[in-house]
Amino acid sequence: MSHTSSPEATPRMGSSDFTELSRRIREAGLLAHRPGYYTARIAVVTTALVAAWAVFALFGQTWWPLIAVVLAALSGQVALLAHDIAHRQVFPSRRSAEIAGLLFGNLTLGMSYGWWMRKHTRHHANPNHEDLDPDVAPAVLVWSRRQATRSSGLPRFVGRWQAYLFLPLLTLEGLNLHVASVRAVLEPGMRRRGLEAGLLLAHFAGYLAVVGTVLPLPQAIAFVAVHKALWGVYLGVIFAPNHKGMPEPESSDFLRKQVCTTRNVRGGRLTDLALGGLNHQIEHHLFPSMPTPNLRAARPLVRDHCARLGISYHEVGLLRSWQEALRHLHDAGAPLREVGTAPPGEGR
Repeated sequence: MSHTSSPEATPRMGSSDFTELSRRIREAGLLAHRPGYYTARIAVVTTALVAAWAVFALFGQTWWPLIAVVLAALSGQVALLAHDIAHRQVFPSRRSAEIAGLLFGNLTLGMSYGWWMRKHTRHHANPNHEDLDPDVAPAVLVWSRRQATRSSGLPRFVGRWQAYLFLPLLTLEGLNLHVASVRAVLEPGMRRRGLEAGLLLAHFAGYLAVVGTVLPLPQAIAFVAVHKALWGVYLGVIFAPNHKGMPEPESSDFLRKQVCTTRNVRGGRLTDLALGGLNHQIEHHLFPSMPTPNLRAARPLVRDHCARLGISYHEVGLLRSWQEALRHLHDAGAPLREVGTAPPGEGR
């Protein structure tokens, strides 16, 4: 496995349309680092996380369902911080970013930072490209009718009614991240493989030790299930509306490829907080290293630039974004609901 420094897509230097937008963004100071903001954000999230575990240790046997919900939300906020760290929004130094990423990703969340970096880098380079974007690979779900007709096994079984199963499946996303991380560190070639594996082991051992010490076995199992299930749903709420249901890239031009495959979610400051600023997904894909608190200010510049060039800039409310994503999933699975559809390689 090769190592990549940061999950960013590189625009072609000859793309004058993007060059003009980039100039305006730089002149507005929106690519400047925000150390004060991130220092405060890291302090608040870290303090809240420690406080939640302290409350669990003291009152877990009585309040464990509520604490599991709180920890799921805080785990999502930690994941958002790890995302920003990976994009060099927090630390300009690669070494500092890697150290923080390992601490927040592997040790705190039980998610391999190196594995996620490789995966996310490929996504940013080719969003929604069925052959190149791992986020639309048909592992369990199918993302297009073409994938549906070629599917077999689990995707073929699930794909028929995947729009209805999508939210229930998100409850398994937290577990999926843990399993994928363990698989990644067991494979040869990962950079700092031993360190990543050791931090993952420390996370799982510490997590299970605390939960097992505070709660009897039945409640401990229930606590882990609620915590991980709600964490997975929260991650889905953050990330699924950004690209699901948007078209495949029709142009190799950086500006058009990134904008036309991406969806913004309209909302105020509360939406920014809940979704970590990634509701401004168009701006994030165009400028991955831009600190998330600057994305809202970049939005009118990007939107106006796209309007002048006749580039579709898609922005909807949160509920509408989910409607569009689920409608797309249902349409993608249509071939599997057709009577007489045969598995790949068989006649119809």
